Amino acid sequence: MLLGSEQLIASSRLNGLRVGILANPSSVDHAFRHVVDQFGDASDFKLAAIFGPQHGFRSDLQDNMIETPHGTDPRLNVPIFSLYSKTREPTAEMLDLIDVLVIDLQDVGARIYTFIYTMANCLRAAARTGTPVIVCDRPNPIGGVQVEGPMLEPGYESFVGQFPIPMRHGMTVAELARLFNEHYEIGATLEIVPMEGWSREMYFDDTNVPWIMPSPNMPTLDTAIVYPGTVLFEGTMVSEGRGTTRPFELIGAPWIDGEALTARLNQSGLAGVHFREVGFEPTFQKHAREHCSGCQIHVTSRLDFEPVKAGVAIIRECFGLGPDQFKWRYPPYEYEHDKMPIDILAGSTELREQIEQQVPIDEIAASWRAGEDDFEEARKPYLLY
Repeated sequence: MLLGSEQLIASSRLNGLRVGILANPSSVDHAFRHVVDQFGDASDFKLAAIFGPQHGFRSDLQDNMIETPHGTDPRLNVPIFSLYSKTREPTAEMLDLIDVLVIDLQDVGARIYTFIYTMANCLRAAARTGTPVIVCDRPNPIGGVQVEGPMLEPGYESFVGQFPIPMRHGMTVAELARLFNEHYEIGATLEIVPMEGWSREMYFDDTNVPWIMPSPNMPTLDTAIVYPGTVLFEGTMVSEGRGTTRPFELIGAPWIDGEALTARLNQSGLAGVHFREVGFEPTFQKHAREHCSGCQIHVTSRLDFEPVKAGVAIIRECFGLGPDQFKWRYPPYEYEHDKMPIDILAGSTELREQIEQQVPIDEIAASWRAGEDDFEEARKPYLLY
């Protein structure tokens, strides 16, 4: 298969232009060549600016709300502008340096992954200045078929959710760009460079594209598969495994009875998954240097596994095992200082209330169905494959 960036570089589309590129370490081709290096070495156009999303252009900053400073690429002597700093979208002065903005970012298929909102912010800024935007498509690593999870409701927009889409959206980054730009009426001058050879049922390891960590706590495809559900633990004081070698696959806290948790989960009827009792000690973030007991998520069938339902089921059981010890995380979280983090992650207060009331997991998942169906219909005009 061919990536969008590979096809753009092979074309003459950028000839004679001053080009800006939004990228990070995962912006490589099949030969592991980074798009910035290829743009910098080009003779037919000029690389004039580099932009980086959350975690930085070099993806070297671990946690949320750790801002990245601007800088300069030492080899190319090109400015690097951080879009996770004092500004989260390009300024008019930044865009004055370029004739076209190219976006080549690897998404992971979940509503709350901020790279897609950095892309949306770029589209907004470009719409104001009249700067054309080219989005180079990349695979959705967890496929483009399944849609799952609660919808974001009006009033709960944040940097981890700007549009009413479900937690698992089943779209590629270029398809999302079209959806944001047309359906949600950003109105930028947008050009898409699609992939060749990708189909919706593919997971990342069905492609021959190298896996490069999109962000520091997304080390493997296994992480991406569970992430749309277990990322909700960022709204709790239970560890989601940050500070371990298996972030988002290890869930636990010092007060949890791992044996009881895994027994409940394995008897809950969740498909395509097994929960194994574990102990772990995070090296940083929640419960750093404390022994945590909990579970590791082992996906046994990708086609049957429902990551959002599984993630919510784990939170529900953690709450049920220790309602006095279980704590929701309090703001600030991703630049939101008022609303509860779990509410902006889930997209409303409903999920938190359902967990507190111990609503059965099948009933919780059933409450998402109308929104999932509406979204599947709304996304159809913007699908490329």
